[in-house]
Amino acid sequence: MNNGGPLWRALALAGLMVSGAVAPALAAQSDIEFLGSYLGDWKGRGKLQGANTETVVCKLNLTAANNNTKINYSGRCTLAGNNLAVNGTVAYVDAKRRYEAVMTSNASFTGTAIGQRQGNGVVFNLREKERDEAAKRDMTITSSISLIDNTIYVEFLVVDDATGDTIRASVPFAK
Repeated sequence: MNNGGPLWRALALAGLMVSGAVAPALAAQSDIEFLGSYLGDWKGRGKLQGANTETVVCKLNLTAANNNTKINYSGRCTLAGNNLAVNGTVAYVDAKRRYEAVMTSNASFTGTAIGQRQGNGVVFNLREKERDEAAKRDMTITSSISLIDNTIYVEFLVVDDATGDTIRASVPFAK
């Protein structure tokens, strides 16, 4: 595998930043405070592994939304000269007793992730199917984003369903 070309790299970068826009939420005060503890500027550097290993560099900015029940974010990752921009919000939806995030990107990738409390943090998981139109193949995209102990950690996997080839990335973020 050659790290899949531009579409694979764009999907890999998109998966690194999955989080995003949700419907208005009624959140418990402790959940709002938890999300608020992640406001600010974050930087991440990690590795994308496929046939080759490449460095991924990301920036992420989290700000309070107007209604203070969710956080907005915007981010950018760079990999081998390719850039991915993502935007969205993260919120706790009290009626569903869970965190929700949806992301939009400049790579035509959108996704919704459900977050669940795990210990003193929240872990968002996403699993999507996408079609690589250029290669005429389906891909399975799995992503996990953890907000734990004042760090953000992203893990990502793309599997070419036809060949089994994979691209995997891990990026830790810090303020």
